[in-house]
Amino acid sequence: MADCSSKLPDSTAAISTVDEYGGATFSTVHPDVIQTHILTRLDGPTLASAACTSSQLHALSCQEKLWTDICHSTWPSTTAPRLRHLISTFPDGPRSFFSESFPPLSDLEPTTTTTASNTWRYHYRPSELISAVDIYYRGKLMFSKVVETETVSGWFRCSPFRIDLLEPKDVVTTPIRYPNGDNACGQLSEEFTLSWIVIDPRGRRAMNLSSHRPVSVQRHWLSGEVHVRFASVLTGERGSSSEYVQWGIVVTCGGSDSGDMQVREVSLLAEDMDGMHLNGGDSLVILQRALEGKKGKGRRREEEGRKRYEKYLEKKRDRKERKVKTEGVLDMLCAVVGVIAFALLWLFILCR
Repeated sequence: MADCSSKLPDSTAAISTVDEYGGATFSTVHPDVIQTHILTRLDGPTLASAACTSSQLHALSCQEKLWTDICHSTWPSTTAPRLRHLISTFPDGPRSFFSESFPPLSDLEPTTTTTASNTWRYHYRPSELISAVDIYYRGKLMFSKVVETETVSGWFRCSPFRIDLLEPKDVVTTPIRYPNGDNACGQLSEEFTLSWIVIDPRGRRAMNLSSHRPVSVQRHWLSGEVHVRFASVLTGERGSSSEYVQWGIVVTCGGSDSGDMQVREVSLLAEDMDGMHLNGGDSLVILQRALEGKKGKGRRREEEGRKRYEKYLEKKRDRKERKVKTEGVLDMLCAVVGVIAFALLWLFILCR
């Protein structure tokens, strides 16, 4: 990855140190041994850290096959033929793709106007979005799918933004036992993880819209289904209802007659601070800005995602309170104006 400062520097600190008793340094190990028996055992963040320790490890850690294998093991959806080809066309291949897709987005300030430096972003629109989704429970893959969404039709731009991975009557039965009992929501909250990577194939950009772990888990009082929500918060135009936009991913789970866990719905929606769903056209503007934005630090992706979500909820509550106060003041003014108008009418009648 290009930015070594955002990776895990402590995980490979001992790789290039010299033995205190005068033993051989790491650089004396044959490169084939390092590449075959050491680097292949590292995950993405650790491999990126190793690349920052020395020029030798940097050269060995940049091999495309290493990063291809890491992408495939981290996100099985990336093994789809089209994605394999698309990822290879990124500036640094799978290494670039991992760098953009693993960490969450960093804090972005809402924009006020379209400046000259970012005008092109508002004119450029991806003609297609690709979603690569992987869901895990207790480290076991539950569900994996790639969905292609066109973004040029008038229907998409004017309709509420929504991407569904399953058709209304589709149900995916998994080999995982459904957690029953009062602690089912707690188990899902702790053991459920999800990745939703949005890819702009034309711009060769990608980002992960998931908080990795759920921000809320709720059981429906009537159906008994459990709704697991993941979220990412992106910024829009300052002072508007879309100043902060929640990109909510809802996974609806239930149990089959045999006790296996079923995935019954997986959807992505964009919601502003007033609880209104954004249309496709407005959503593309925000997505494009986020695709070009900075990413956070992979080692703190869960913490960063949850903080952004909590900040969004706090700002949403503040906006609602201000709106209620404003409406209260307007109601009071209307009442006062009505009373004055009524009094003036009677005064006019009495003075005739």
